[in-house]
Amino acid sequence: MGAAGKRSSDPGERATILRTLVETYSRPLSRYFNRRVAASHDVPDLVQEVFLRLSRLADPNDIRQHDSFIFVTAANVLKDQARRNRGRGAGLSDPIDDLSIESSDFAPDRVLESRHIADALRRALAELPERTRDVFVLRMLEGLKMADVAHAMAISTRAAEKHQARALAHVAERLKDWRR
Repeated sequence: MGAAGKRSSDPGERATILRTLVETYSRPLSRYFNRRVAASHDVPDLVQEVFLRLSRLADPNDIRQHDSFIFVTAANVLKDQARRNRGRGAGLSDPIDDLSIESSDFAPDRVLESRHIADALRRALAELPERTRDVFVLRMLEGLKMADVAHAMAISTRAAEKHQARALAHVAERLKDWRR
């Protein structure tokens, strides 16, 4: 890894670093975006935007924790896309076909209850310290193994397990009214 503040003066070295990042992270980023966007045709553009942002760094060799940096960048790409879509009014509503409502397998009260639970979960996660929340998200929502979570967060597996236990206890406490 490069020293802080040092610029990679060798364009070949810079290209090699970027190529390695693309080869290593293209698939994980595609999976990440596929889980978060409705339109799967947007995924390649989102992945490309992450790598475009990486290519604009003064020295990509200065990145200390590739996993964390790249997935934080991906989350920012999603936020920026959502902001742009809101500004244009894109994706705010789809035409509703009356037949699709009648044939739904889910009762409206169950859908509403699920939304309330999801909102309660979001609030519970927002109350957690950032590191604890990140461990929970990577493990429970991204499906990473605990060892991979620990590696991505640059902490020990035991520390990741403690963060996960804290997050689970907090979420369980906040959602106890929703359990039946």
